[in-house]
Amino acid sequence: MQHETRRYTENELATIVIGKAIDVHKVLGPGLLESAYQECLHYELQEAGLYVEREVTMPIFYKGIQLEHGYRIDLLVEEKLVIELKTVDELIPIHEAQILTYLKFGNFKLGLLINFRVKMLREGLKRYSNFSI
Repeated sequence: MQHETRRYTENELATIVIGKAIDVHKVLGPGLLESAYQECLHYELQEAGLYVEREVTMPIFYKGIQLEHGYRIDLLVEEKLVIELKTVDELIPIHEAQILTYLKFGNFKLGLLINFRVKMLREGLKRYSNFSI
């Protein structure tokens, strides 16, 4: 189904998402499963009037063929901002590699990695840019 996206920049979207993620974290705290945060953040972003897709499949292109490998973007906002959610004690390099892969394979400019298992959400926020596009 076709939808009309607004003319937000990636940075404007990131500001909105971070604000809504902070709201969700304030209400729920740090102790839940990733799926609970995903559901609540999805709801908040839709309530803000944004088009948000969940569990967006990311195919891999290898030697000219498309492989449905099962990578999934947690949230894709307005078809341009990648949101990867975690509930881990600490972010590790594989989490960064994951979001950078999504940016590269999807030709997206900006992504947010959000870890909800922190005392203050700003400690769990990281921005990633794809400079290859």
